[in-house]
Amino acid sequence: MTFAEQPLLIFDGACGTNLQLKEISDAEWDGCEGFNEILNVTAPHHMIGLHQDMLDAGAMVIETNTFGASRVVLSEYGLQDRGRELNISAVVNARKAIGNRPDRYVAGSVGPGTKLPSLNHISVKELASATREQVEALLDGGVDCLIVETCQDLLQTKTALVEVFDMIDRSGRDLPVMASVTIEQQGTMLVGSDIAAVVAVLEPYPLFSLGLNCATGPQDMMSHVKYLSQHWPQRISVIPNQGLPEVVAGKPTILSARLITPNRCTVLSSIRESASSEDVAAPARHIFRPCPNVLPGSAPKSGRSLNESFCRKSLSSRRTEPGDPAAVDRRTV
Repeated sequence: MTFAEQPLLIFDGACGTNLQLKEISDAEWDGCEGFNEILNVTAPHHMIGLHQDMLDAGAMVIETNTFGASRVVLSEYGLQDRGRELNISAVVNARKAIGNRPDRYVAGSVGPGTKLPSLNHISVKELASATREQVEALLDGGVDCLIVETCQDLLQTKTALVEVFDMIDRSGRDLPVMASVTIEQQGTMLVGSDIAAVVAVLEPYPLFSLGLNCATGPQDMMSHVKYLSQHWPQRISVIPNQGLPEVVAGKPTILSARLITPNRCTVLSSIRESASSEDVAAPARHIFRPCPNVLPGSAPKSGRSLNESFCRKSLSSRRTEPGDPAAVDRRTV
């Protein structure tokens, strides 16, 4: 089954926070400590091991370690001429981790960079060129899809998507493209656009999915996800972090992330940015609320079991309300 044919796709967990738990030597950082993308070439075993942990926990899709692998970010570390090497190496690492596992996929991650055009940090032309270089390398590496994620500026998002679709057309491939924005706690993107503006601006693009990631955690995403379920006709992705910590017994604690299914909208919680490999599938229990009080550390459902549950629930819902507009197949990534 291809990536696009899957009724449900479970993404992996956090990259950066999990790498912080590993013992990475100064030599492996190669003078770029904290710049995770350098590990694609200096310590690929760390990346392959992390990907394998996520797959073992039930992830179906592995994102490449390329969130900051565009020329814009690389130039801050003097690595601007190594973009192609780092991006292709990231795809190779993900493929090695997957090995012969069936129905497992590699998503090429394209982050927002560190400079936003709407704030005059960077010109649209420069941003477009950097995105084009990165996307070309990811395509040559052989990704199964591309995800333009953690978008904080609609001008940045549009610029990236124009380059993504242009490079896909040039490659002659038919590749799914996902867009994922970040909505801050004040209810808008960093530069002030709300979810309605996101839908209006991105509607013309032939996206495989539109969704949200990072930022606030699942609970504060609910109203935005509900809006997408009512106004976005394609798939919806929900890839939150675990939210802000709360003080419990005098200690900062990340509570079990809960994503309550909105009325007439099936959504997937794949806790990514702050989830460990052991927890990657656990929040998926809350999609259909079969066990709403599952605690962190409890055994996660496998991706296959979750996928089967989703299909049964989806078919059951459509049989129950065949005349309802919500019965239209708006599948969630």
